[in-house]
Amino acid sequence: MSKKYLEKARELLRSESEAIAGLVERIDKNFEKVLDVLFKTKGKIVVTGVGKSGHIGHKIAATLASTGTPSFFMHAYEAGHGDLGVIGPQDTLLIISNSGETDEIIHLIPPLKKMRVPIIGLLGRHESTLARKCDFVISTQVNGEADPLHLVPTSSAIATLAMGDALAIGLLAKRRFNQRDFAGLHPAGSLGRKLLTTVADLMHTGDEVPFVQAKDTMPQVLYMMTKKSLGIVGVLNESDELIGVITDGDLRRGLERQKDFIKQSAIKVMSRNPKLIRTTSLAIEALHMMEEFSITNLFVFNGENDRKPVGIIHIHDILHYGIMS
Repeated sequence: MSKKYLEKARELLRSESEAIAGLVERIDKNFEKVLDVLFKTKGKIVVTGVGKSGHIGHKIAATLASTGTPSFFMHAYEAGHGDLGVIGPQDTLLIISNSGETDEIIHLIPPLKKMRVPIIGLLGRHESTLARKCDFVISTQVNGEADPLHLVPTSSAIATLAMGDALAIGLLAKRRFNQRDFAGLHPAGSLGRKLLTTVADLMHTGDEVPFVQAKDTMPQVLYMMTKKSLGIVGVLNESDELIGVITDGDLRRGLERQKDFIKQSAIKVMSRNPKLIRTTSLAIEALHMMEEFSITNLFVFNGENDRKPVGIIHIHDILHYGIMS
């Protein structure tokens, strides 16, 4: 059986790749001027389009907004029936149209001109009505569509989408938008959790923290460790400063190796100089420390020189929250 349909699919991808590659030379001084207009916009970038261009516009607006440029999509038809009121004099309009002859958008131009709103077009035809009416035009013209019928918006759509991404990333770089900025706009995503969640957000506090005194014996240590279920206890001195830790592994090894282990005091069994972390540290930093030192808990402090712990964080607290290293 002939598999020409597979070759057609490959041809389409090659054609679309070539269409995108052809845009590189359009990142020029005109593109830079458009970036400058968008960068200096004090209000919002309002993206509009109809049909497939509208779908592309939705994505471009979402990409702009998620990378630090306030933006939203406005359907051109709805704009002509009242939604135009969302545009203010400090906004900029970004038009998406392959033909450059979209009636619904052409009808919006006169009132927007009166408002002196900058109008930028991502247009597939430089010689078109919208091209003449826009203040700035970036060409997304392609040699033809990639489908066998040369009718379905394929190369033109992907080229427009790519140029919209180029604008968004250009603005991202111009704003010096960084990972932490991105995380702030994506608090529910994994990157947001990594870059925004601190130890203080996840740590156990108050009665949940397992503490014993230096003079306490092993039955008291075992009771506290069992009660708090974290596999560790912190050993405090008379000033409630952390001087060491005892883990469930320490207890097992001690019971196996020492006949009088049950009579020992916490200060004699504990490991000194435990690993600590501050409340303001990121949870991902705590996870990295645990992995580096092969431990599952960190006692938490408010300040670098403060020896009085305010909490404890367990590796499961971090992993259950969805933070992975």
